[in-house]
Amino acid sequence: MNIVVIGGGAAGLMAAGTAAEGGAQVTLLETNEKVGRKLFITGKGRCNVCNNCDTQDVLQHVPVNPRFLYSALGCFAPADVMAFFEGRGVPLKTERGGRVFPVSDKSADIIDTLFTWIKHTGVTLVKATASAVEMADSRVTGVRAGGRVYPADRVIVATGGVSYPQTGSTGDGYRFARAAGHTIVTPNGSLVPLVTPGGCKELMGLSLRNVQVSVFEENKKIWSDFGEMLFTHFGLSGPLILSASAHMRHFGSKGYHIEIDLKPALDEKTLDKRLLADFDKHKNSDFINALDELLPRKLIPEVVRLSGIDPRAKVNGITKAQRADLLHTLKHFLVVVSGKRPVAEAIVTTGGVSVKEINPRTMESKKCTGLYFAGEVLDVDAYTGGYNLQIAWSTGRLAGLAAAQREDG
Repeated sequence: MNIVVIGGGAAGLMAAGTAAEGGAQVTLLETNEKVGRKLFITGKGRCNVCNNCDTQDVLQHVPVNPRFLYSALGCFAPADVMAFFEGRGVPLKTERGGRVFPVSDKSADIIDTLFTWIKHTGVTLVKATASAVEMADSRVTGVRAGGRVYPADRVIVATGGVSYPQTGSTGDGYRFARAAGHTIVTPNGSLVPLVTPGGCKELMGLSLRNVQVSVFEENKKIWSDFGEMLFTHFGLSGPLILSASAHMRHFGSKGYHIEIDLKPALDEKTLDKRLLADFDKHKNSDFINALDELLPRKLIPEVVRLSGIDPRAKVNGITKAQRADLLHTLKHFLVVVSGKRPVAEAIVTTGGVSVKEINPRTMESKKCTGLYFAGEVLDVDAYTGGYNLQIAWSTGRLAGLAAAQREDG
């Protein structure tokens, strides 16, 4: 049986090696000189392989079509991913939030292991850009690439989305899917920085730790979490903001803002006591000079502005009502969000091949016999923390197994 896999990223490598282990003759087509180019930059070059958690926890971190992944995760869970790499000589470690990395902190170790594995299983690696999936009577017959056609009984499309296009993710998989009759959910950036009107130039470079960020769609809170964030010249970035972006899917039709609780460890009553203590200490100072012990210096002018209190008002003259306004600002620091940075800057793509048209037990197309999809090309994405790579490993593994085992009726 001939299987052609298009794309040498995480999903494609896993699919190719798995299918070859299953006895198929596998050809892997990759545009770049080397496989795993996007893998190389994940986790800031350290490769956040997966998350050390159970499958239910993975699903809770997948905001888009989590149910589609039940079979894939059942086939290849986080524990299986860890066993796969450790069994091939890559020691792993678990860090904060369950994030799993190679002990070496080198993504190259993951890529080298996968490359060695696919060569050992007999995969034929070809540097070529696929231009079309050949079909006849709603059945795949081959893949056109580099001026020739590679015959195929099965084709696995693992081309990625449109994030980080310099790694080869240029949306070709969507074109192949459309040609086979598939619906494409409009691709957008997910896990991407956010843009604010006018940017945040006054706060640029300010990093906040241990804050709570809440996302509001119109005036309804749709998500909230604790962590770190960063103000930039264009708006907002950092781990919390990247995760928040995954919930902002309707720019253009709905308005979004976020609220930052600058002191989430203190309830309002406790924070008010803190304010009273600080005010008593600085009772003869100007208001703007009384917050140094409470806030980063760069943030003080903006908090003062949002509170509506005259920055030169004497602290001993601040009223209870004004203090309540300051308290509200500290617990609900509001930032309007006007959009996302370009999808090319996103860590992953949200949108892609509609999972309604894919068999979740095999990753095979319901439109075209012998056509499979795996990884980011599908309309499934997750938060940061190793969950998106888990999706790639699991869907790639399942597609490879199913393609190698499928018998035509």
